[in-house]
Amino acid sequence: MGDEIRTTAEAVEADVMPRLYEVHCDPDATNANDQPLPKNMQAASASKKSPAQWAYERLALYIKNFEEKLDNEHEVAMGFAGGDAGVLRIEGMGYFDPDVITFYGSDPTGARTQLIQHVTQLNVLLRALPKAAKQAAPNRIGFRLTEALDEALDETTDETPQAAPEQS
Repeated sequence: MGDEIRTTAEAVEADVMPRLYEVHCDPDATNANDQPLPKNMQAASASKKSPAQWAYERLALYIKNFEEKLDNEHEVAMGFAGGDAGVLRIEGMGYFDPDVITFYGSDPTGARTQLIQHVTQLNVLLRALPKAAKQAAPNRIGFRLTEALDEALDETTDETPQAAPEQS
């Protein structure tokens, strides 16, 4: 912002807007901050969001950015820190205010899997897994998540986004 003069309202609004900064070894690498923010993340009601909603929205951006780098033979999955829980192919994601994030999906054997995580314990490792052999095209959950954020907020109300129907 440099020497720009801002009104008090602009300064207050800037304090509740999300900030994102990334640096990579490859100067041509795309960053999550290269993505346009969905409308819901630009809303003036940002200060009313719970930690769970903020975590959900930011993860959606990271997942979409990760998926953009995948070929048509791979899908996004997440690995678990500690233990031998393995990985979960991300097929859905949600939050439960004020502080819980949940991931829906399946493990590499196809078994249905759900992770329920408190935001203070949130650590997500995104991994590329080969898409299921029976699928013609890979699932792209990150794109659906960010589209839902764009469509979710009617800027004339303070309503929070409605959950998208769970995929089976």
